[in-house]
Amino acid sequence: MIKSSDVFYSNLPAQRIKLSKLFTQKELFKQVPDDWHVIITDIKGSTKAVLDGFNENVNLIATGSIVTVLNLAYSSGITIPFFFGGDGATFLVPSSILDSALKKLSVFKENTLTNFNLNLRVGSIPVKQIYDAAFQLRISKFHVSEFFSIPVILGDGLSYAEKLIKAEDYLLAPINQQDEILDLNGMQCRWDKIDPPQHSNEVVTLLVVVNNVEEQPKIFSAIVNQLDIIYGEPEKRQPISVDKLRFNTTFNRLSREMRTRIGEVKIFELMKTWLINLYGYIYFRTESGKNYLNRLVEMSDTLVLDGKINTVISGNEQQRLKLVKYLDKLEIKGLILYGLHVSSNSTMSCYVRDLVNEHIHFVDGSEGGYTQAARMLKAKLENP
Repeated sequence: MIKSSDVFYSNLPAQRIKLSKLFTQKELFKQVPDDWHVIITDIKGSTKAVLDGFNENVNLIATGSIVTVLNLAYSSGITIPFFFGGDGATFLVPSSILDSALKKLSVFKENTLTNFNLNLRVGSIPVKQIYDAAFQLRISKFHVSEFFSIPVILGDGLSYAEKLIKAEDYLLAPINQQDEILDLNGMQCRWDKIDPPQHSNEVVTLLVVVNNVEEQPKIFSAIVNQLDIIYGEPEKRQPISVDKLRFNTTFNRLSREMRTRIGEVKIFELMKTWLINLYGYIYFRTESGKNYLNRLVEMSDTLVLDGKINTVISGNEQQRLKLVKYLDKLEIKGLILYGLHVSSNSTMSCYVRDLVNEHIHFVDGSEGGYTQAARMLKAKLENP
C-alpha cells in the first residue's frame, strides 16, 4: 500500500522557469522527507578501469544500477529522484522500497563482480541521519522539456552521504538475497560513440562544487547563466543530435549488455536480439522511429544537479577557454572547485520501457568523462 510520503517526489510540480532563476527561488525547494533514504552505488577503482580502457563497462554498470532501482520503483507505483554519475548513481527512496532495492542491488553487485571483475559498492543512509548531522537536503523538479523533468538538489546532504558510504570503514550489512530476481528489463546500450553536433568539435564534461553551502543558489545560478552566455541555450550545447547517432549492434556489444542483464550469454537470445536490432535500421526510417530519435535527444540526461553541477556539453575550444577563464576566477576567489574533461565525442546508455514516452538516455563524455573530471576535482579537494 502506497503511503503519502511515498509520493512526495511524484507530487512535486515541475518548474517551468529558467534554471538559473529556479536556483534562487528558495520557496520552490522542499525538504526531502526524513523517513526517506539515500542509496549510493559506486564502482571501486573506476578511475583505473577507465584508464585501462574499460569506460564502456563502467558506464554500463552505472546504468544497470539505475535500471535495477527504477524498475522496482515503477512496479511499486512510485517515482523517485536519481542521479547518474558515470561510475555509479545516487537515489532518494522511501522506506517502503529500501530493503527490496538493496537486495536487488546486492544481486546486481555479485553479477557485476562475476562478469566484469569490477566491485560495485552499494550503501544507504537515512535522510534523518543527514539532518541530525546538520547537513541540508532540499529538492525541486525542473521541467527540461514536455516529456522530461529532472530533480534539482540544493544542500550538502548527498555529499555527506557519499563520504560516509565511500569511506573504507563503511560496512553494508549482509542482505538475504534468497529468491531475489534481478530485473534489468529496458536496459539498452546500443549506440556507438556520438560525435558532437554540427558546428561543434569537442565534448566537455564538467563538475562544479560550491565551497560554502549557503552560497550554492547564487553561484549555481551564475554558472548556469554563464553557460547560456558562452554556449547558448541548453539545446545549442546538447552533445547528442539525431544525425550523429549510429547504431552499434556488434555481437561483442550485445553480449556485454546481456551479461550485465542476466549474468551470462545465451546464444539463442543473442541471435534473436541481433535480428531484432536489424529491424531497428528500418524502424528509425519510419515516422514513429524518427519521432523516437527526436524524443531521445530531448530525453538525454546531460545535466545532473545533485548538490553539484554535473553536465556534458558540446562546443568549440574558444568557448571552452572562456568557460575555464570564468571558472578559474571563481576558484581563485575560493568560491568553487571544478573538474573538467575534454573529449572528441560522447557515449550513451539507455533505459527504454517503451518507444513513446518511457525512455531516458544517460550521457557521458567518452574516455570516462565524468570519472576523469572527478579525478581532477578530487585532486583539488585533497590539495586545495
